[in-house]
Amino acid sequence: MIYKRSTLKGKAVFEGLGLHSGVPVRVIVRPSGDGILFRYGSQSWAASPANVTDTRRCTKLGEISTVEHMMSALAGLEITDADIEVSAPELPAMDGSAAPFYEGLLAAGREDLGEAERPSIFSRIFVPDGDAKIAISAGTGLWRYEFDTGERWPGLQVFETDDVVRDYRPRIAPARTFGFEEELPMIQAAGLAKGLDEESALVLGKDGYLNEARCADEPVLHKMLDAIGDLYLAGIPIRFMNVVAIRTGHAATVKAAMMLDDW
Repeated sequence: MIYKRSTLKGKAVFEGLGLHSGVPVRVIVRPSGDGILFRYGSQSWAASPANVTDTRRCTKLGEISTVEHMMSALAGLEITDADIEVSAPELPAMDGSAAPFYEGLLAAGREDLGEAERPSIFSRIFVPDGDAKIAISAGTGLWRYEFDTGERWPGLQVFETDDVVRDYRPRIAPARTFGFEEELPMIQAAGLAKGLDEESALVLGKDGYLNEARCADEPVLHKMLDAIGDLYLAGIPIRFMNVVAIRTGHAATVKAAMMLDDW
């Protein structure tokens, strides 16, 4: 598989509150030619599934939590090399989606780093995880996600695209993180989601959204956004994969990324 490498022309700066911690954080993304690297203090971690340390509620890389939205934006822009420095051990929530990261990185400009080659996916990858599953094969960017809450509203939502890069900016990037109404007391008691509010998180009630959705199928789009970010830890451009994911969480998608990383 031959693919184009690219980085930023200039730096991009983001500021906000850590999605779960609520701690103020500043992020500086700089040009690089050494892959995607996250830095915090004197430590650094390459964007690799081997460096994932936790997949509960978010994807944690080394000591840095909630990297999936930034990774997703990099995947959508097909940026392969970037140096990402954070002032606190969590990426900011921004507006709950990947859109602010995408637009900020895009504004910094992209620079071509030439071509690289790696082995193509030569067999189907399949990860079952209870009711969840994900299947990946070599392909042309055909992605499908099925979000299914069973008898609980909203039931089944499906999003499918035959060109994930084309549809990333207008459809996938703006989809915000979400939670279920009945989970809110537990989330608050656990001290999670402190960086979110009613503008940056969609709340799913028992019969409908409790705040304004950006689109009718926003939950399934955000699940795809997260899956893209996790799978991009393997470093494979998303246009070279066909992916079908059903009800996956970070544990399943990071496991799939580890299998991809072995090629």
